[in-house]
Parts: sequence; C-alpha cells; structure tokens
Amino acid sequence: MYEDIRNNKIKTGVIVSIFLVVISLIIYYICMAFDLGAFSIVIAMIFAIASTFGSYYYSDKIVLSVNRARPATPEENQKVINILDALMVSSGLAHKPRLYIVDDAQPNAFATGRKPENSVICVTTGLLEKLDYYELEGVIAHELSHIKNYDIRLSAIVSVMVGFMVMLSDWVSRALLWGDFRDNDNDSNNKGNAILMLIGLLCTILAPIFGSLMQLALSRRREFLADSTAIEFTRNPDGLISALQKLDSDTNQLKTANNSTAHMYIVSPFKAKANGRKTSLFSTHPSIEDRIEALRNLK
Repeated sequence: MYEDIRNNKIKTGVIVSIFLVVISLIIYYICMAFDLGAFSIVIAMIFAIASTFGSYYYSDKIVLSVNRARPATPEENQKVINILDALMVSSGLAHKPRLYIVDDAQPNAFATGRKPENSVICVTTGLLEKLDYYELEGVIAHELSHIKNYDIRLSAIVSVMVGFMVMLSDWVSRALLWGDFRDNDNDSNNKGNAILMLIGLLCTILAPIFGSLMQLALSRRREFLADSTAIEFTRNPDGLISALQKLDSDTNQLKTANNSTAHMYIVSPFKAKANGRKTSLFSTHPSIEDRIEALRNLK
C-alpha cells in the first residue's frame, strides 16, 4: 500500500508537468496563429501556470460542481454519516472526509480531494435508497480506501486537467476549421517558430486521445486495490460483493456523468458501456465479475 501511495504522488507530479508543457504548447500555437509575435511565449506560460495551479488546488471543488453535489445533513443522511464515523476507526485516517450527496437515481459513489485533509466522499441518493447497511458500508469503505491510498489526488487532477485539455483542444480544432489563420512565408519570425507551432498543433490534435488513455491507465488497478483495502476496514467481503452486484444490475443512467469524471466512480456511470465480462482497452473500470472474483478469493 505504501508503495502505491508513493507511486501515486510521483504520478501526480509527472501528470502536472506534462499538463503544463502541453497547455503551454497549445496556447503558444494559438497565439502564433493570431500573429501575437514575441508575446506568444509569455502568454502561453502565464496561461499554462495559472490553469495548472487552478486545476491542482481547486480540482475537488470543480469536480463537485460538475456533479452538482450538495453537502449531506444529519437530518436526511444520518445512516451514512454513522457508517462513515464507524469506518474512520478501522481506516486509521486522521481526518474525516466531508460527505456530499448527488440527487440521482443511479446508485454510485466517488471520492475526491487533493489529500486526506480536504477529502470528500460523494454518494448518490440512489445508493442511499437501494443499498442496505452492510452494502453501503462496503461502498463507503471502498471510497475511504481511495482516500488513504492517495488515489483521490491523482483522480481529481486527471479529471480536471483532461477535461480542460479536451475542451481547449476542441476549441482550437474548431478555430482551425472555421478561422482564417494565414501563414506568412515571408515572416522570418514565423519560420523560426515553425517547429514549436507544429508541436503545438500536434498536441491540440492528440491531447484528447492522450487524456483518455491516461484515465484508463490510472483506473483499473486502483479499483482492485481499493476493493481489497475496503475489506480490511470492514472484515465483510459479502457486503461489498452484494453492493457491486446491485450497482452493476441497476439500469439508471447518471445524469451528471461525463467522460472526464467517469473513472472516479466505484462503477462506470455509463451502463451501456459497462456490460460484459471482459475489460476492453477503453473501459474505465475492471468488469464487475472480475472484481467480485478477486473479492471472493480474499475470503
């Protein structure tokens, strides 16, 4: 577990660095396309640093806003609050996560935040209504595992950065299709910056693909690890197994689901894409059957 935590911190640093470089190149290309000249690199660096800073420090708030989450209250959500309080003892976490609710019929949950001190667990109303005590305990323990393993930092940052990168790349692609970006061959400055502009254009085209592959690479192994760690907290694999079966069989679609945050949930929010025993290259999660088999092997 400690090696996974260390690796997650290293991966976070690498991803933030890659994001900074890619955004700098994309913005530089946009500036050069608009003939901003020497100011292009300055604008690119300022924009890249500001967007990276915002993505890192406000990733949890952005994710909660995208999913339209609201804080849980003792009046409405006492059962899940009690479950979280009880699991804090067995998890060994020093800081209790904030609890948020998403009003949606699909039973699902995710955790987010930069670190355990400012972590958040978010569950849907469908999860609270359709799961019994021990099933709900298994799901909350799974999300606590993501927090303890520092998966949340990596997951939240990837969600925000990939979403931002895809949105920016889409805008640039549309501008290239409908705009009038003329290349002046007589301009020696433009010729001298042709290589950087080409790199920026390639990043613009490939950023959505790299973003999707990055999400897929980060999701699958950590789900197995979170499942097994959850059992250490609850000592009850049957509760999580039953919960996964219910979540997998539910046919409701999550209204706030999108490609940039899909990998954060305990099960894929896109039901049409989650069916089948085998995990495809483009699956954000391992199959439920494989996860349940792994849990049964722990019994």
